[in-house]
Amino acid sequence: MGNSSPPGIITFIIEQCTFRGFGMIFRTIDPNTHQLETEQILPLPRRQVFAFFEDPRNLSELTPDWLDFRMIDPDAGATVFEGAEYEYTIRWLPWLWKIRWRSRIIRYNPPVRFTDIQVQGPYRYWEHLHTFEEVTEGTRMVDIVTYRLPFGTLGRFAHRALVKAQLEDIFIYRAARIHEWTTGQFTWKRTAGTTDNNIYKN
Repeated sequence: MGNSSPPGIITFIIEQCTFRGFGMIFRTIDPNTHQLETEQILPLPRRQVFAFFEDPRNLSELTPDWLDFRMIDPDAGATVFEGAEYEYTIRWLPWLWKIRWRSRIIRYNPPVRFTDIQVQGPYRYWEHLHTFEEVTEGTRMVDIVTYRLPFGTLGRFAHRALVKAQLEDIFIYRAARIHEWTTGQFTWKRTAGTTDNNIYKN
């Protein structure tokens, strides 16, 4: 992961992970638009890694429990394609009620990359690019999330005060769970879909 940024973009490097092969960078593109980039090396074949991450039913396995992330119709996640939409509920802020999050796959190129966007949810804009590259160690996975909060000045304050730290927590937790999965220490949270779970076991 490179540390250089185009002029006018402020970069914040996060070094809070205790395991190797993971890095995180925050960029401020303009006062209202931010970008989070993570990189992780997974000691598994690319097709196996892609199959795990394209399956929207696995998102709840990689999110902190406080987010209470739930897929409304898990059966919908059995099929992934460009234009597919999936609905979830999340507790975006721990003290608030649950809200709906609807995502759409807008680009889909297995096993190389896919991109999903928020159609409905708390952000004014959210786009998440997932890329998977074959490397000597296995698979280099890069996530680039570009997002914008609503409410102008209030949104900028919320990002500094809460949202940036929340995203750090979510993606560091995610990286730790991925590390567990790739090293055989993964415990599934859900009991449904055992057949599907076996596909991803090492």
